[in-house]
Amino acid sequence: MEPSSSSQVSLLIAFTAGIFSFISPCVLPLIPSYLTYITGISFDELTGTQSRAVRRRTLFHSLFFILGFTLVFVALGASATFIGNFFHENQVLIRRIGGGLVVLLGIHITGVVKLGFLEKEKRFEVKDKPLGYLGSVLVGIAFAAGWTPCIGPILASILLYASTSGNVMNGVMLLVAYSLGLGLPFLLSALAFNTFLTYFARFNRYLRIISIVSGIFLIIVGLLLIFNYLSFLSQYLNMVLPQTG
Repeated sequence: MEPSSSSQVSLLIAFTAGIFSFISPCVLPLIPSYLTYITGISFDELTGTQSRAVRRRTLFHSLFFILGFTLVFVALGASATFIGNFFHENQVLIRRIGGGLVVLLGIHITGVVKLGFLEKEKRFEVKDKPLGYLGSVLVGIAFAAGWTPCIGPILASILLYASTSGNVMNGVMLLVAYSLGLGLPFLLSALAFNTFLTYFARFNRYLRIISIVSGIFLIIVGLLLIFNYLSFLSQYLNMVLPQTG
């Protein structure tokens, strides 16, 4: 069965949120540090002429790192959906409350209003990374547990969104899409590290603007949830897509 237009819109929203998480000020500047840490490859080796062994090592450690945080996010998505199903009889109320919280989180990210409890960092740190690919999985899990002021509100918004979905599988797919949005740019950055550094030097000056755009994106998603406009959008797509297929 092909996914409905509503599901496609939801997955696109989650994927976009993952990209915003990657380019947030809490994640993007730390990519070189994460990469050298999980691979055990020095910065000079990563920026120099890479051998086939170095490229292979970078690829697999990055994939296992992505697997680590994906496992955590998907588990959170399944749990959030279970809670949403538990309150199924109050679905409209939960959707509106959740949408309001997403709007509030978006306002926080823009910097217009700062919520103190979201400024606190809650993270697990792996100081001595175990050897092998298992270590990269564990670092990915620790990264997912790093509820930083930047990634936290965006992830929380997707979890709230997942809690309004119809079943556990929908919640899982939303968090898989979110993880892909976060993981694919990381993987591309790892495989083209010199290119990443070049663009990051130019990109760094726009991090504040990115935070504002991310906040506006969440505000729009929250309003769509509050007023149930996602259903209208999916109806429109149902009319348009068959004609363009």
